[in-house]
Amino acid sequence: MINSYDDYLKYLEADRASLNRKATLVNLLFDDIFKFQRTMRKLEYLTNCNKNKLLRLLTRYRYRLQSRQLGFEIPINVFGPGLSIAHAGTIVVNGGAKVGANCRLHVCVNIGTEAGKSTDAPTIGDNCYIGPGVKMFGKIVIGDNVAIGANAVVNKSFPEGNATLGGIPAKVISQKSSEGLLICGYIS
Repeated sequence: MINSYDDYLKYLEADRASLNRKATLVNLLFDDIFKFQRTMRKLEYLTNCNKNKLLRLLTRYRYRLQSRQLGFEIPINVFGPGLSIAHAGTIVVNGGAKVGANCRLHVCVNIGTEAGKSTDAPTIGDNCYIGPGVKMFGKIVIGDNVAIGANAVVNKSFPEGNATLGGIPAKVISQKSSEGLLICGYIS
């Protein structure tokens, strides 16, 4: 979680590296996903550090506009440093979810709760790859270095990590980890 200006700068750099973007003027101005992630991190900083209320309101407004434009419903303070959103498109994440560092997230992903339980959301470890169309729900734990294949439905915990999950319902289909599927912009 971003609790200082130094944390804010570290998160920005980790996200930029995970997205594999150079800090060029073109990327800063025209890369919509990079702009969205920078706005999200700025809002997290302003909110967590209780900074300028007017700037926080303006940033929240800009964040909502960018979210609608890109099809994202991602609350702040859910993702650790090194987030990489692969494509614009529908991504829905519950505010109770917690995701570690270096997560690569694809289009049509839903991370939510069980029906009728507003806070029982997944906890996902570091260095996780979440493929297109993945649905995750309930109070589950996903370990570090997990790759989740396209269209998998994850409704139970896999805390051991270092595996590839796939299927409906998801099960371990390989002992291959997420290595090679994402860029680790954040090194602890």
